[in-house]
Order: sequence, then structure tokens, then C-alpha cells
Amino acid sequence: MTTSIADLAVAADLSRDDIDVTSVLDHLVADAAATAPTAIGYPGAVDLDHSAVIARLGHRLWNNIGDPADTGGVAHTRVLERAVVAWMADLFGIPAGDRWGYVTTGGTEGNLSALAAAYRRWPTARIYYSTAAHYSIPKIVDLLGAYKTVVRAHPDGEMDYDHLGEQLRKRRRWPAIVVATAGTTMTEAVDDTTRIRAILTHYSMAGHVHVDAALSGIPLALDGKLRCDDVGIDSIAVSGHKFLGVPTPCGVVLIRDHVRNPTRQPIAYTAAADTTVTGSRCGLAAALLWHAIAVHGREGHRWRAAEARTVAAYAVDRIRATGWQAWRYPHAFTVVLPTPPETVRVKWLLATDGPVSHLICMPGITTAQIDALTADLTAAIRTPIPRPRAPHTPEVTTAS
Repeated sequence: MTTSIADLAVAADLSRDDIDVTSVLDHLVADAAATAPTAIGYPGAVDLDHSAVIARLGHRLWNNIGDPADTGGVAHTRVLERAVVAWMADLFGIPAGDRWGYVTTGGTEGNLSALAAAYRRWPTARIYYSTAAHYSIPKIVDLLGAYKTVVRAHPDGEMDYDHLGEQLRKRRRWPAIVVATAGTTMTEAVDDTTRIRAILTHYSMAGHVHVDAALSGIPLALDGKLRCDDVGIDSIAVSGHKFLGVPTPCGVVLIRDHVRNPTRQPIAYTAAADTTVTGSRCGLAAALLWHAIAVHGREGHRWRAAEARTVAAYAVDRIRATGWQAWRYPHAFTVVLPTPPETVRVKWLLATDGPVSHLICMPGITTAQIDALTADLTAAIRTPIPRPRAPHTPEVTTAS
């Protein structure tokens, strides 16, 4: 049985003198375990075991302060961070002589780092992103104090390139920083960076193309469907806690080194160069990413992606068999459907945006979970909705 948030808040209240630490932690674990089978609406792989890293390294601080290339200091995992960045850069085809990156706190920091670098290089640029872009993008543009231009997205989530062209043509006197998405939040749509670059070339516009690939970047790159070497991509950000299932929010940002225009501010007391957004970075996250890659390798992760897509295709078929609609992109783990009845949504944690919901068949989601969801959906569809009764009219009697 799960604990209510109110009860847990009381137990965790640090003003108490009788805090049962073990009980609070046990409640957190029990609550998470109880909801895990029906939590299929948000992206986080659940098939990888990271306990070996936690057991070996989890007892102390691993602080990757400074640039990943720095070698000084103690108790850091920068050697593992550099290995992760190199593996990712190879995966995405970024040339060995023109790459830089680091392990971030997640996709948002990766987007911020890349867009800040682009804006340093092009300080008069307008930043373009679609209505289906992640919510971090407009937030970052506001933080940078840059001019923003929002581009329409089609109902399936992919950018409207004709509208992008119209917006670029109106502002062709300024450089353009265009944010493409590889795996939009609701539908896992992938923007075509080749078309984006072609539009920029058509209008002879200088600028930068960044890809927010938090969800789909790694699996697409494993299939050779997302490469930075031949389509003019200048930077890319991926998440580490989604496809790689790392048990702490993290990610990787990759930027072509020649576009960074870095400000390598040396910090005397750390004997390191301050080139990242956060300065100090979680060395444990770098170790967890390294471990996930080292244990499974490129082929192992390609197999994981293929298996997850098979489950997603199964989910589409099973949901449609109930009479409910569902669809997915061929590359996607995400299954899109009309928002189910409330009885289903109360039990199943699905991401919902008005009339549209989705579930995400990340690695580790099973066909048994899909069967359980479709059984509940079938029951909800077949349950008649009670109609409100007419207001009761009291019987009127006439006194004799």
C-alpha cells in the first residue's frame, strides 16, 4: 500500500525530534515500486542494472569540476567523461578534430550550453524553434535575452518547413539559430535537419543548427539515421536518463569545437578552466553513463532499441483491437492515442495534453503491461456512462 503525500511529508518533517529515517526511505521505495508497473507515460528505460556503480562509487563525492580535458585534481571521473563524450561523438559522426562536449545535468542544460555557444558566436541572431519544441527552449531563449521566432508544427509534431522558410525570409538580414527536435515530447516526431540547412542555404543565411535529441537521439544514431557529419548539424544534446536509464538526471552535449568561441576562464584555486554551465559536474553521472555503454556496447543498445520498438508496435495493435485509436512513427517508442477515459488515467500514468495522450515503450516496458492497459481500456470503453437523472419534482397535494 502506498503512503499518502501528506503522511510522508509529516514523517519527513525535519522539525520533528523523532524522525524515523529508515521508515521514510522505505516509504519512498515502496511508493515508487507500487506505481512502477503503470508508470508508462514518461521516458525512462527500466531494463538496465546500475547497482554495481552505485555500490562501488556511491559512498563519496566525485566532482568533475572544470573542463573535461583537465587532468588535475583528485576524486573525479573526467577520464570516464571523456570516454563517454568520445563514444557519443563517434556515434553521431562528429569529426575527431572538431568536437567538444561534456556530461550535463540533462537535456535542458545541454540545450542551454549549445545555444549559449551559438549566441556568443552570433549575438544578433534570431532563434527559431517549433511549437512542438521542448519547454526548455523558450525558457533558454529568454535567459539568453535573444529574439525568438516560433515556427508552426504539423499536428504530427514535425516542424512546418514552409513556415520556417517564411519566417527566415522575413528576417534574412540577421543570422539564424534554428533548434530542431529529434523526438518531440508528445509524438516523438523528428525534424529534418537536411531540409532546415537547405532553407538556410537558399536564403544565404549564416547561423547555427542545434538538435534537441534528448529522447530519440541515441537510438536514431544507433540506426545511422541521425548523423552530424553530413547534414550541417552544429550541436546536439541528448539525455542520459531516458534511453540509457541512468538513475539520476543527466545528459551529454556535443558542440563542434570551431563554433564554440569558448571563454576559457582559468580558475586559480581549482587549477581548471571554467568552460561548462555548472562548473562542478556530477562525476557519478559520468561513471553511470560510461558503465551503461561499456557493459552493453553499440550492438547491445541497438538490440534494446529494436526490442522496445517491437513492444511499441504491439501496443498500437492491441490498443486498436479495443476499438480505440493509436499510432506511432516507425522509429518511435511513443504511442499516441486519444486521451482515455478518466478511470484509465487514474490508474495509468500517461502523459496527457488535452485530447491527446501517449505512452512510451522504453526498454524494459513489457507486453504484459500493454495487455493490462488494454484490458483496463476495454473495460472503460464498455462501461456505460450513467446519465444524470431528471430533477425530482415533489408531489403536490391539494388540501381538501
